[in-house]
Amino acid sequence: MSAVVTLVGNPREGSRTRTVAVSAAGTLGRRIGYDDPPDVVDLAALAPHLLAPVPPPAVEAALELVERAGVLVVASPTYKATYTGLLKVFLDRLRGGALAGTVALPLLVMGDARHALAVEVHLRPVLVELGALVPTPGLAVVEADIPALGTRLEPWADRVAPQVAAALRQTIGEGVQA
Repeated sequence: MSAVVTLVGNPREGSRTRTVAVSAAGTLGRRIGYDDPPDVVDLAALAPHLLAPVPPPAVEAALELVERAGVLVVASPTYKATYTGLLKVFLDRLRGGALAGTVALPLLVMGDARHALAVEVHLRPVLVELGALVPTPGLAVVEADIPALGTRLEPWADRVAPQVAAALRQTIGEGVQA
């Protein structure tokens, strides 16, 4: 099992979504006892290969990394009031129940706070459907708040870390008993 993995569903390389997701995953990881930076699966690099009938090794490696995550931060920009099609294509490649034993945190970056519910209404359900435990509300970040991201992430991580740590203990305990 990998510690903390960040899955970025933005079709643009070097995106603000990636910046926010990696910062959020790193901040949370430190709160729950992981000093190493999170592993990152950036779908921008895999986009041309995700619809191939037989996924190339890079896609298979990304799927395996996501499936082995202890904590998975799943991030996307908000497009048409939901997450990107690129992220959906990748998630559709995961087998049913692939995220069982994974604590997942949905994260959406959006242009307007009016889209904040999309993280709960659209992204959370697909993670639960894949078997993930989603113990906290998702994180909705408005683009205008990105310059002051640290002031937003620190209190968020303080608030969700106890729930994430408890969920991790629960999933590890269930894995040992199985």
